[in-house]
Amino acid sequence: MSQRPSTLAEIFPEPPEDLDVQALDLDRVPQHVAIIMDGNGRWAQARGLDRGEGHKAGIRAVREAITTCNDIGVRYLTIYSFSTENWKRPKTEVTGLMELFAKTMSKEVDGLDEEGVRVELLGRVEDLPLTTRTIFKKAAKRTRKNTGMTLAIAVNYGSRLEIVDAATSLARDVAADRLSPDSITEDMLSQRLYTADMPDPDLCIRSSGEMRLSNFLLWQLAYSEFYVTDVLWPDFDRYELLRALLAFQKRKRRFGKVS
Repeated sequence: MSQRPSTLAEIFPEPPEDLDVQALDLDRVPQHVAIIMDGNGRWAQARGLDRGEGHKAGIRAVREAITTCNDIGVRYLTIYSFSTENWKRPKTEVTGLMELFAKTMSKEVDGLDEEGVRVELLGRVEDLPLTTRTIFKKAAKRTRKNTGMTLAIAVNYGSRLEIVDAATSLARDVAADRLSPDSITEDMLSQRLYTADMPDPDLCIRSSGEMRLSNFLLWQLAYSEFYVTDVLWPDFDRYELLRALLAFQKRKRRFGKVS
């Protein structure tokens, strides 16, 4: 495994003047961070570029988020890469995204494996184009025994569909007399979700200033803390992530209880 930075000063070497890197408490880093990566298209448009260039720029931000989260001790990072609704985008954009996904994973899997990152896939992966699907599944298989951070890639993912799939799985067991309807619990349904055996996110970050969930982890985000920034995803670097983490550490999480 490659040598990881050991101090905050190494992880965040050139912070903006308004950021106190040492204020980050590594003992209270969220266990699970989920990110809605938004703004690639607007970033490209503002620069007179094709939307595809925005997606390419967004990949750099993804890599920085993965490295930084792994370095500071985040155990699970879930990134919203492609929703079930994104198929409605122009065909050329969708095709370009699928090719970019395949190319990026092929290029990055060696580094992810060296860093001990385990790749998980959330969504109906079987519906992806053959090349993209094959490369993603090979990456997940190759890294499945890694014990470092889990990188969960939500691709062809929709939370409502996920819940339907979980309910259907339970219904099949009821129909086969393997399960009583009255015995179904929240934990049982959670274990039928794509995120089974992963803890719910502690922190959900959304870039580009949009104030919506966009059909992302609707069940799992029930008690997550939210952080929304106007920064477009390609400009979301490790220091923007640090801002989100510092904001999270100032929150008092009550989970419905009286403080």
